[in-house]
Amino acid sequence: MSISKNASMHFSLSAIAAAATILSACSGSSSPNNITLNGVVSASGFVPGSATNPTIKAGYYQGAMVCVDANNNGKCDPSENPVTTDSNGKFAIAISATAPLIADIGTSATNTATGQKVTTRNVFRATIDQVNEQVGGTIVLSPLSSEVARLTEANSSTYATEKQNLATRIGVPVATLLTDVNTATGTTQAAMLTEANALSNRFAYAITKLDRGDLYPDALAVPGGDPRLTGLTNVTALTATTADTRTPITFLQAQQAAFNVEGIPRYDHIFIVMLENKATSSILNSPFAPKINGYLKAGNQLTSYYATGYPSEPNYTALGGADDFGITDDSQWNCDATGANAVQDLPVPDKTQPGLASSPFAATCTQAAAVNHNIVGKPNLFNALTSAGLTWRTYSESMNPGQDFRTDSVADAAVVAKDNVYAPGTAGGNTTTIGNAQLNLTLPASLYKTKHHPGMAYQNVRSAPEWKFSNRTLGGGQWDAALSKSTAYTIPSGYDYDQFSTDLAAGTVGNINFLMPDQCDDMHGITITGTVNGVVTTASDCSSVANNVAVATGGAIITRGDNYVDKIVQKIQASPLWKNPQKRVAIVLMFDEGNARSGLNSCCGWNVANSTVAKPLKQNADGSWSPDSSVNNYANGNRGHGQSIFGILTNTSGPKGVSDSDSYSHFSFVRTLQDMFQLADPAVDSSYMNRSKYTEKFISANILNLPEYAGSADTHFDSVRPINHAFVIPKTYVQKQSADVTTPAQVGADATQTNVWAVK
Repeated sequence: MSISKNASMHFSLSAIAAAATILSACSGSSSPNNITLNGVVSASGFVPGSATNPTIKAGYYQGAMVCVDANNNGKCDPSENPVTTDSNGKFAIAISATAPLIADIGTSATNTATGQKVTTRNVFRATIDQVNEQVGGTIVLSPLSSEVARLTEANSSTYATEKQNLATRIGVPVATLLTDVNTATGTTQAAMLTEANALSNRFAYAITKLDRGDLYPDALAVPGGDPRLTGLTNVTALTATTADTRTPITFLQAQQAAFNVEGIPRYDHIFIVMLENKATSSILNSPFAPKINGYLKAGNQLTSYYATGYPSEPNYTALGGADDFGITDDSQWNCDATGANAVQDLPVPDKTQPGLASSPFAATCTQAAAVNHNIVGKPNLFNALTSAGLTWRTYSESMNPGQDFRTDSVADAAVVAKDNVYAPGTAGGNTTTIGNAQLNLTLPASLYKTKHHPGMAYQNVRSAPEWKFSNRTLGGGQWDAALSKSTAYTIPSGYDYDQFSTDLAAGTVGNINFLMPDQCDDMHGITITGTVNGVVTTASDCSSVANNVAVATGGAIITRGDNYVDKIVQKIQASPLWKNPQKRVAIVLMFDEGNARSGLNSCCGWNVANSTVAKPLKQNADGSWSPDSSVNNYANGNRGHGQSIFGILTNTSGPKGVSDSDSYSHFSFVRTLQDMFQLADPAVDSSYMNRSKYTEKFISANILNLPEYAGSADTHFDSVRPINHAFVIPKTYVQKQSADVTTPAQVGADATQTNVWAVK
């Protein structure tokens, strides 16, 4: 939302000016005509290293300045006679009448929750309504009080409404919300601290934008396209025509912009349902996938979304960190992991380890091409979330109870279930039979595959303290009820076969949640052996049944996945999280790759034209960039793999039925998630991980170090942008099209440019 320089803060500026005049005349001292406001500036402090949920402590800001910000510039000027907080965060300020306050927390202040100096300036606010409400006691300036002020302005609402809304969103009593978090207890304090940590990071970022004089809005959020490209070389001239009419950001604009980075609004939770190996042409309007197509129409969608490569593993690795690092196969995560890339999470989970006698993990492996599969020291979404005090979860279906998440699942003859294959095009529930006998299928190997885990290739994810805690089970499979009979591994005491459902009910899911159906329910398919009337029978691709059993068409595996997706979506939409009217929750339905295997069917950060000279970049001490030659066979990767479905469902009141036809990729999605959870800064290219920084502006500035882009005929298509629907396709610009899509290439803009993530 655009906030003008003169935007109302719901209090009288003349009253502030009068109070400031009194303050100036009194030089900060009290007089018989003054009101003394007593309060504290509370703090939250994230402490790294937790093996469970993030540790966030309560504290105060010592040495912060408190004042009436009469000129509304987001700082305590000397003329505003600020007072300074003591070691307990307390302040007392004398003014002629109650007025809104700010806490200007500079780098000389100390956060007593961590005992550390503040690393970047921050500003918290308390509205006039809050001051009046708390004037007889302790006025608390905190991230929560500042958020109530921001929401009041963003929604043109009232203090009472937004105070209640924020309390509802985080699940605390409204009477406690704006009190001192240090005096709260139990789950209420934990909820306040979790939110305060996230908000504090946002407001600090807002002040960073203000202090360095950012233009408003962020360049990649400007309707039409990036205005910085006009007149640049090495960019597509036809798509670089947007005039830059932005002006320096104001304090109020900065606070709003921090919650809408590059036009991507903040969400509380996002669920990413990963499916396998089906291109847009296989799913869109398919009679075998009526549920998914219904969700595409009910929600929003991207109609030109591209995978990174073939087969699965490079795509999942790219989803975890915006690069496949040259990986072009499904080899185990320790393959060619030597020297500086050697595996560090020792011992490896092979069958010599206690309790893992059934482990299929091989300590060594051989590949046709020497490509390291253990990515060391590279940034990724998982580490970025943890470092910000946020959370992630990966929920995987059909795990062997007691197995290590770093190993593929194994077959277990003791686990047998009736086949629940769905006939193509039906609503589901049909079973496969011979006569009156139902097919019994034993639990096969490889239902869970490590290649389908977006964090598996990253050493610093597997070594992270929260690794075991954040990997969890996903129910809904046909073998769930029989898993308690498993003999492959020792079943841990109290083992939860469907932790996803447990977490949904309790509200303990992560900020980002990857949901990984097994290879029968994700449309991948594997061969399963079963029996019917004592006869050994084979189910190919989990659904198409052979050996004298009625053979389903090739769409059966799609229908099976379609029904599983429907169950998952319904479960999320029935949860308290989804039904909380103040929370922002999204479900993404997507596929790892398409069907095209020519290597010339991707976009948005890929290795253009399958270049043999592509290298990752590293930033030097002086801020410049240079090629990084440490990744062996890097040029083999990021080749592209056609278009696939990408649907977005949200619980917000935002527009539905929106289609965004601009070109996006897994790298674009990673950039979008970084913006959504404020894990990066558009003004700092290096804050975006790996290839998600490859915008047209970045490519143009670094073209000598990115020779694969020198021959690009369309740098808009070949570069990364956030999924914000801001780019307006010019009337004469022919949108590129994948070889696996038969629809005509689009010419000109979408009918609407509404953001697919819009919350209202």
